Amino acid sequence: MWEVVKKFEKAMCEYTGAPYAVAVESCSAALFLCCLQQNIRGQRVTMPRVTYPSAAAAVIHAGGTLEFNDERWQDRGWYFLENARLDVMDDVIAVDSAKFLARRMWSEITGDRICLSFHHKKAIPIGRGGMILCERKEDDEWFRWMKHDGRTEGTNLTTDTLHCVGWNMSFTPEQAARGLTLLSNLPDRVVLPPEPYQDLSKYKFFTEANR
Repeated sequence: MWEVVKKFEKAMCEYTGAPYAVAVESCSAALFLCCLQQNIRGQRVTMPRVTYPSAAAAVIHAGGTLEFNDERWQDRGWYFLENARLDVMDDVIAVDSAKFLARRMWSEITGDRICLSFHHKKAIPIGRGGMILCERKEDDEWFRWMKHDGRTEGTNLTTDTLHCVGWNMSFTPEQAARGLTLLSNLPDRVVLPPEPYQDLSKYKFFTEANR
């Protein structure tokens, strides 16, 4: 029954143009795993101060600190989470594209870890779920281990060899089946209207972590 998840991931690769797609339980989980994969512990991460709170929480839970900026991103539907250090070669940690989805978007957005949302208010309103679009096979493999309890997808627990300490962030077959149905009717470009997100910089529990 888990094959339908792979079919949905493949269909999303074909739609977005991304080399790999890893379905996870939410866009928040996708951002968190990207922060872990980029090893942001002890590093400053820049992001818009007006956005959904779980994006900022993902940075803090992964061990990073926040540096908010005034970027107005909602009209295009996506923004970067970037490493503030100038000596980092790949300064884009992840792209929060929860409100933007388009055919061939992989070639439109610079960044090889693009996070999508399938919340009921998003372009593919499954109800819950997210996805990481990525470029390298080794990243695809790592994200799969981490979202599947450190295990190898599709293997029997009694014979599997654990790879790491992971999380239970799996995407269910029921979600994937609905996602495939909705994707078949999706237009070529969806930019969702702006929402009245709060200014996260006014909360001490986000800003005091920088001290």
